[in-house]
Amino acid sequence: MLLAGDIGGTKTLLGLFDTTTPRPQPLAVRAYGTLDYADLPSMIAEFLDAQSVKPSAIRAACFGVAGPVIDEAAELTNVPWKVDGRQVSARFAFRRIAMLNDLQAMAYGVTVLEPGEVHVLQDGEPVPGGNVAVIAAGTGLGEAMLHSVDGRYVPSPSEGGHADFAARTEREMMLVRDLTVRYGRVENERVLSGPGLVNIARVAHGSACAANVDFTGADAPAAISAAALERRCSSCEETLDLFIEAYGAEAGNLALRVVSTGGVFVGGGIAPKILPALANGTFMRAFRAKPPLEAMLAAMPVKVILNAEAGLLGAAVYAAANG
Repeated sequence: MLLAGDIGGTKTLLGLFDTTTPRPQPLAVRAYGTLDYADLPSMIAEFLDAQSVKPSAIRAACFGVAGPVIDEAAELTNVPWKVDGRQVSARFAFRRIAMLNDLQAMAYGVTVLEPGEVHVLQDGEPVPGGNVAVIAAGTGLGEAMLHSVDGRYVPSPSEGGHADFAARTEREMMLVRDLTVRYGRVENERVLSGPGLVNIARVAHGSACAANVDFTGADAPAAISAAALERRCSSCEETLDLFIEAYGAEAGNLALRVVSTGGVFVGGGIAPKILPALANGTFMRAFRAKPPLEAMLAAMPVKVILNAEAGLLGAAVYAAANG
C-alpha cells in the first residue's frame, strides 16, 4: 500500500493507493485544512487511524509540498508550516519516503492523465518526446517542467511563481505600479493566484463593486470570478480578463523556457472554475503572442487539468515507481 500527500497552503489531501503502475488506484482519500494541524505527522496519524491502517502496511510514502524542497524538508511558501521528511520517517518508520515540490508531483500525475481528465484549449501538433510544461494558479502560482531524457519524462521543480512579473500592456503596468507601492516587489503570484485576483480587483474597481464583493473575505477570489462570469459587475469582468491574459502570457513564457513542444498543462484550483473564460480565446492569444516564435507556440498542445487530485495522483505515481 502507498501513502501520498498533496500539501498546499489552504488544504492538504492525503490518500492511500494500491501499488499498481503506472497509475496507482485510490483506496481512500481525505481533505484536511492545512493549518488545522500543528504538523504533518499529526495529520498522517489521524488519517491512518481513521482508515485502520498501521504504518507498517505502507510500502512507500511520497508528499508534494507547496514550496522548495531542500534536503528532504520544505517550508510552505504561503503559510507558516514546515514539512520535514526525516521527522515523518522517524515517527512512522515508513520503508521509503520522498518529498517533492507540489508542481513536480503534479507533473508526475500529468504522465498518467486520461483524455477525459483534461480540457483542450489548443490541439497543436506535439513533437514526440518533446518537453512538457506545467503551470498552476491557486493559493499561489506553481510551475514545473517535464524534460524528455532518453525516452522518458523526468519532472523537475521550479519556483517560477516567485520570479518577477513581466508587465506587457499599459493596464498591467498600472497594476505593477500599484503593487510595487504595496509590496515593494511584484512577483508572478502577486497577480496569478487567488490573492492575485483580489489584487487586480482592487485596482480595476475605481468605485464600489456592483456585485457587492467583499475583497477582504476568504471567498473573494471565487466571488470575483462568479460576478465576472455572470456579468454582474463590469469591473469584475475587467479583473478576470486581465487575470486570464496575464496567465496566458506567463504560460507562454514558461513554454519558451522549457521549449515544451510536447505540450503545456494548466493545473491548479482556479482554471477549472473559470474554464468558460479560459476558453474564450484571451488566454491562448496571450500565450501565442511571442514574436518571432508564434508558430512554435501555436503548435504546442495546451490542456487544462480537470482532475482536482492530479497532484496527489502524481505523488502516488512517484511512490509506486520508487518504493
